[in-house]
Amino acid sequence: MLNRVRNRFSQVGSSMGSTGQTDSLRHRDYSEDSTNISFRYLDTARTYMLDSSVNDFTRRYPVPATHIYLGNTGNATRSLLFSPELRSGFDPGFHAFDVYKWNMSKVRFFNTTKPYSEINYLLGSRVEQLIELLHTQNIKPNWNLSFNYRLINGPGFFKSQKTNHNNYLFTSKYQSKNLRYNNYMVLLGNKMQSSENGGILDTATVKILDNPVYKDRFNIPTYIGGDEAFSSNFFSTKINTGNSYNEFSALLRQQYDLGKKDSVVTDSTVVPLFYPRLRFEHTLRYDLGKYEFRDNVGDSIYYKDRYDTTLRKPTDTLVFREEWRMLTNDFSIYQYPDAKNLLQFIRIGLTIQTISGKLSSGKTSFFNSFGHAEYRNRTRNQLWNIEAYGNLYFTGFNAGDFDVHIALERSLGKKIGSLRLGFENANRTPSFIFDSRSSFYLDNAIQSFKKENNTHLLISYHLPSFRFRVTGHYYLITNYTYLTSFYKLKQESSLFNVLQVAVEKTIKLGKRWNWHAEVYFQQRIGEAEVNLPAIYTRNRIGYEGNLGFRNLNIAMGAEIRYRPPYKADNYSPVLGRFFYQNDKTISNPLPDISAYVHFRIRPFKAFVRAENLNTARGLNGFGFTNNNLVATDYPLPGLQIRFGIFWGFVN
Repeated sequence: MLNRVRNRFSQVGSSMGSTGQTDSLRHRDYSEDSTNISFRYLDTARTYMLDSSVNDFTRRYPVPATHIYLGNTGNATRSLLFSPELRSGFDPGFHAFDVYKWNMSKVRFFNTTKPYSEINYLLGSRVEQLIELLHTQNIKPNWNLSFNYRLINGPGFFKSQKTNHNNYLFTSKYQSKNLRYNNYMVLLGNKMQSSENGGILDTATVKILDNPVYKDRFNIPTYIGGDEAFSSNFFSTKINTGNSYNEFSALLRQQYDLGKKDSVVTDSTVVPLFYPRLRFEHTLRYDLGKYEFRDNVGDSIYYKDRYDTTLRKPTDTLVFREEWRMLTNDFSIYQYPDAKNLLQFIRIGLTIQTISGKLSSGKTSFFNSFGHAEYRNRTRNQLWNIEAYGNLYFTGFNAGDFDVHIALERSLGKKIGSLRLGFENANRTPSFIFDSRSSFYLDNAIQSFKKENNTHLLISYHLPSFRFRVTGHYYLITNYTYLTSFYKLKQESSLFNVLQVAVEKTIKLGKRWNWHAEVYFQQRIGEAEVNLPAIYTRNRIGYEGNLGFRNLNIAMGAEIRYRPPYKADNYSPVLGRFFYQNDKTISNPLPDISAYVHFRIRPFKAFVRAENLNTARGLNGFGFTNNNLVATDYPLPGLQIRFGIFWGFVN
């Protein structure tokens, strides 16, 4: 939402770093790259530096380490860790491709002394490609423009897995010469296209993965998607069977400050200063979302069995489509108790929203009004960091929704570390996909769902000197909404709890050898229909150093990820959502194993990876055919070779 601050403490697998600033260029030598580049996010006053680390590939790869995906980069993903929605307000309900999207909370506003560009290119097996471009420059000392573009494209190892995602972002940040006026502008677009195949033929009864006829996995028949030929042409973006989500956002924020002027006089110049005490802010935002599932060669048997939907012909076109437009107007006032500390402020505001939708049943419109308040205080001595903010919906479609977020962090010193405590509570209207008016509401029973109430408690201790972090999460859930089949909707009326504990530790194995261990434990308490892996672990063991070369930074070794057997959620292609199942246990013989060599030479970074080495076996001749499963009938591919180049340079 417009006024929502980034939730930096709700994820278990957060990177090591007590302040949230994990960038390895924090103390960079500017003479090395001849420029000074920093950035900040829309709703924060803190500045960050670019990250030049190479030891963790997931910082460059869109899918987080704690997520699984359905076989091809760009296909639907979900977290292995329980993570309920903790945001109130209107939500269309389409989140299977969220990790591939750019959103307002991740928009960076740069400040640079010289024009700076990045060209990133990742090439993987089966012509998987990731292309990302960034250019930013200050056209005036007080005005920065930046442009980002990213393409994710891959035909996939199995039939009907083709993906083609395009993200673009344009930002402008302007500050007046008298330092009183600030202007932020954002144009952001996400075009997500992912083919759907419904999974390969039943692996439990047919054991098709062991059949030598299907050693080339692209020959394995799938439930939907037809028999389209393999194509490596990334200019061909047509999706015959799958989901297409198009989102566009435009934001204009203006601020005007009242306060005290000052200046610093040096030998040759006078540097003007301004200390704000009161800030007036207006934000105008427009959001457009178009969501479609299409099957141009729909199989009448599949849709009758899975969705109780009858097609007119044995093969027919099936389309579900929904469109939403939202206009948001917000007016806020800031007050700075300490004029010389912009990281301490009080903010209150009022927001008006108009929402219009195009559904299969016709057009509809909604209205929302809500207030929000926020208090931030990162003390100048860096010992305390307080974050508190919340939203309350007064009237409209989401009347009665609210969310509250509080976090307190205390630095205890270099030898003792830091402690962080957090509390969140959200009372929210279920996603619109659970509303009987939705084009994607396929349940035969018309149901009325109550508001969800989700509570989250957090405690985290970080000891940087020992390279150790332990984090505990406790969730208390009421009126949990979910799917029990491909289309049936349900709400858990009873209260249940989930406990999570995450331990992150870097163990020194030698002078340059490290073992980065991450272990996540989680347990459901109660009778809710939620299946979770009791443990998930990720380990990176390797060499990290320079091999005696001054300008070289290299990390090479092996990465191992393990999830024990459990009844993993299945996936509904039409709704683009994972759903609860309690019949089939997903059990893999080996963990996911990768070998990697990552290195950096000044601004040039390269990543070479061999993934899914665990699939090697000698059945019917040697091959990488021992595929691990992530959901019923959804295997990961065999051996994947990825080679990436990430190059930043001063123009």
